[in-house]
Amino acid sequence: MGKPDNFYIVGAEKSGTTSLYHYLDKHPDVYMSPIKEPHYFCKDIRYENFSKNYREEVYFDVKKYLKKMVLEKKHIAYIDNFEEYSQLFRERVKEKVVGEISTGYLYSEVASEEIYKFDSEAKIVMILRDPIERAFSHWMMDLRGSNVCRSSFSEAIKKDQVNNDGIWGRSHLYIELGLYYKQVKRYLNIFPREQVLVFLYDDLKHHPVTFFKRLFDFLDVEYLSIDVEQRYNSASLAKYPALSARLKKIKMNQLAAKCLPGNFKEKIKRTLFNSDNLPKLTSYDRANSLCYFEDDIILFEELIGRDLSAWRSIK
Repeated sequence: MGKPDNFYIVGAEKSGTTSLYHYLDKHPDVYMSPIKEPHYFCKDIRYENFSKNYREEVYFDVKKYLKKMVLEKKHIAYIDNFEEYSQLFRERVKEKVVGEISTGYLYSEVASEEIYKFDSEAKIVMILRDPIERAFSHWMMDLRGSNVCRSSFSEAIKKDQVNNDGIWGRSHLYIELGLYYKQVKRYLNIFPREQVLVFLYDDLKHHPVTFFKRLFDFLDVEYLSIDVEQRYNSASLAKYPALSARLKKIKMNQLAAKCLPGNFKEKIKRTLFNSDNLPKLTSYDRANSLCYFEDDIILFEELIGRDLSAWRSIK
């Protein structure tokens, strides 16, 4: 079997990467890492820098996991050992391309160089969302837990800016993760332009057929019709934030995934989380947030050659 073509989807967080992971995982010519986000190449994003709460939330025993005969799907890890990272791809059989999605690779200042050193012919895919909508979705995701400003989106941004040290896993980074210009430029400065494909979240949302034709052509695999009505990691709010945070900390969700039938798991999910009456992004929120992003949007617009005036509107 020849060496597979490697590709990396590098972000951004809350821009459809979880759905994209599951869509790609269905393609017979594509092998996706069983850990969606292994974060191996972002050497500047590591456990020792995380807050105590985030460290407990994302940690699991990688060595124990890799001893299993069949590797079950996991969402996130921070693997720093190459042998452990390479084990994630041991179940590849005949798939033509091999990929993974780690949203930290976009924010990391070193991941682009590390990926290039590992494979200078790697293909890089990005999917980027209106930064205000991305930040709002990020905040709603955080509302499932307890360590977050719950009063309003605008207040959450202000609080994060006051307490922000710019470190992944310690600050929420509502603004920083959406400042795309420097993050994307790091990859364009290193990789040939033909090896980098930049999508907008709206491409996937409103033009899925064109989106996947471009993506599969870029990966050099056969086009496969994708049911994009199936969504993953959709927004929901914790009805009981303290309880949900506690269950998450003791890994009760992982135990339930292993031991409970699907219909019962769904009942528990409906009990703990509510997808109705979610907060709405208002014009007031957009106006308050735009000042953080407007200059960067203009630079990014020029960098990728696309009209992003919708991102700069108050709507």
